[in-house]
Order: sequence, then C-alpha cells, then structure tokens
Amino acid sequence: MGVEQLFIIAVGAIFINNFVFSQFLGICPYIGVSKQLDSAVGMGAAVVFVMTLASTVTWLINEYLLQPSTKNLFFYIFSLDEPPDLSFLTTIAFILVIAALVQFVEMVIQKSSPALYKALGIFLPLITTNCAILGAALINIKKEFTFIQSIVHGSSAGIGFSIALILMAGIREKLELADIPKSMRGIPIAFIMAGLMAIAFLGFSGLKLGN
Repeated sequence: MGVEQLFIIAVGAIFINNFVFSQFLGICPYIGVSKQLDSAVGMGAAVVFVMTLASTVTWLINEYLLQPSTKNLFFYIFSLDEPPDLSFLTTIAFILVIAALVQFVEMVIQKSSPALYKALGIFLPLITTNCAILGAALINIKKEFTFIQSIVHGSSAGIGFSIALILMAGIREKLELADIPKSMRGIPIAFIMAGLMAIAFLGFSGLKLGN
C-alpha cells in the first residue's frame, strides 16, 4: 500500500466520485443546509468528523465481529468450532455506530458553539440518516479497503461533501441578491445550480490516475 494509492483514493472520493455530484448521496443536507455559508462550513466539518470516525469504527467492527474469519472475536471469546458469519448485521451495526457518533458530535457542538447548533437545527441529528456516511462505510467494505485506505476514503468523501456544500452555499448567498424570477427563487434555482455543478464536476472524470 503506497502513498500513490492513497492519493488516488482521496482524489477519487473528493472530485471524481464525489458523493453529492456523482453518487447522489447526502442530497437532503446538501440542499437544506446550503442557504448560509456559516452553517455549511459547520455542517461540512461535522460530516467530515463523523464520516472519518464512522469509516474507522465500522471497518473494525466488520473485520473483527461480523466477518467469518479466524480474527472474529466471538470465535475466541466463546470458543466456537468455527467463526460465525454475522455479515447480515452489517447495515444495522453500521447505522447504530453512526447514530452514536452523531449524538457525540451534537453534544460537542451544543456545548462549544450554541449559535452553530441553533443554525444547523434539525439537520444536525439528520446526519444519522445521511446516506453518504452509511454509503462510505459500505463502499469501504465492498471495495475491500484496508484500515488505512478506509480512513482515507472516509475523510476524503467527507471533504468532497463539504466542498460541494460550501460551494453551493456561496452561490446561493449570491443568488439572494440576484434578479431572479419569483417562480425560480429558493429551491428551484438551487436544483438548477446543483445540476450545473454536477456537470462541472463531471469534468474530473477525465482524470487518469494510476493504471
């Protein structure tokens, strides 16, 4: 596992396979929290933190608790004849981990920055159901990433989500001052801009990384 491979994973998650523009994950907070730049930055930081920790913890849970291998802890603890296959619990286990991490982040933000906590509102606990975080954890397993690769992919996917969120927030703040037809203000113009940004990010798909 070289630095070059980690770089490819990072660039791919941030630009080429951006969770918002390429895989269409996390659209709800992307549209809902991109009205103000301050809220977008706070939400982006929270998502990066949660996604990185979630990728770390879910990889360990999958490797040492769910997969039927000799590294399975249940195999040693209960002295079983063969390692149990608990992979059918993957989605449930991952959701529980993400929910616990979101609760932790929510408490930290509430104590450290009440203004940001109030600005994020309902969208902060909604990180629990943000499919981008669960998607990152499942992709780590599907692509059989190593522990380090999973951390890099999770953090990079969070950074990619944050970039998309902050760019959209900056554009929407400018659009508030623009002369836009009344029927197009708010969500309609936001969806149009999201489509244009997705087309722009499509240009990164032409990058040739590695072999």
